[in-house]
Amino acid sequence: MPGKAKIAVLLSGRGSNMAALLYAAKADDCPYEIVLVASNDPGAGGLKLAAAEGIATFAQPHKGLARADHDALMDEAVRGAGADYIALAGYMRILSEPFVQSWQGRMLNIHPSLLPQYKGLHTHERALAAGDSHGGCSVHLVTTELDDGPVLAQTPVAVLPGDDADTLAARVLIAEHQLYPRTLAAYVGRFSDPEWIVAKVGELALTLPETSARESHGSPGWRVGGESSGKFFAYVSVRHHGEDAVALLAKTSGPDEMAALIDAEPELYYRPAYYGASGWIALRLDRPQVDWAHVRGWLEKSWRAVAPKRLTKLMDAAEEF
Repeated sequence: MPGKAKIAVLLSGRGSNMAALLYAAKADDCPYEIVLVASNDPGAGGLKLAAAEGIATFAQPHKGLARADHDALMDEAVRGAGADYIALAGYMRILSEPFVQSWQGRMLNIHPSLLPQYKGLHTHERALAAGDSHGGCSVHLVTTELDDGPVLAQTPVAVLPGDDADTLAARVLIAEHQLYPRTLAAYVGRFSDPEWIVAKVGELALTLPETSARESHGSPGWRVGGESSGKFFAYVSVRHHGEDAVALLAKTSGPDEMAALIDAEPELYYRPAYYGASGWIALRLDRPQVDWAHVRGWLEKSWRAVAPKRLTKLMDAAEEF
């Protein structure tokens, strides 16, 4: 089975959301593990809790450092811990554009409002002043614009008569502690979800000329060419033939290429049962940080191996143009 996704948590304070993520990660079926808790404040309470729970910690004060320089040090620590994703949990720093872009699609944040309402600070005060019936919290992907990334999940929290910002914040925090672990687990767990993997491969495969989807011997597959003369150029094997993997099957040039690939990266490639004898190789997809550009490259290569020459010539001409 694929390993758990590795998460680095960045915080600036007591770390209650970090604690929620950490304790959720102790469940055997949680798809992530916390590998680092880092802060811009060496005195942050969250660091002490993480250390007591056996999690590696890192602290780098930001005073006296340019934003980009501080972010570079944080990035070095996160990558050094082997993190696949970053979860911001009360990290009170605006991150530099290069840092955000380098973690695009792999950095999440929790915000105490129902985005897109009330970006920034003082969210509960603003909700009360507007007379809203509900406050709440949102988990979103981080982009270069503050609190503006795609929202992954939200929980509304009712405003009660007599609420002030503190009482509303206390109930919203309860919702945050439930929403964040659940949303993070769902997001990073996609890499092991066969339906999501098949859909992603299909999305890429069907961008190639004259392709269609068709199941073959119980496996999702994609063909190029006409209805009667078309040939398969890709399959997704979902733990078929006793294999403990969800993998793309694509054509190689032959046994020598297959053996070289497997020898070079045995954690990525393997010789699939049944199809391996015909020169197909398996590329594991049920793992964190799949390089989908690499997957697309294999789909195109395999497509070219079986596509009619009229199609490959057209593609070559289009690429030259």
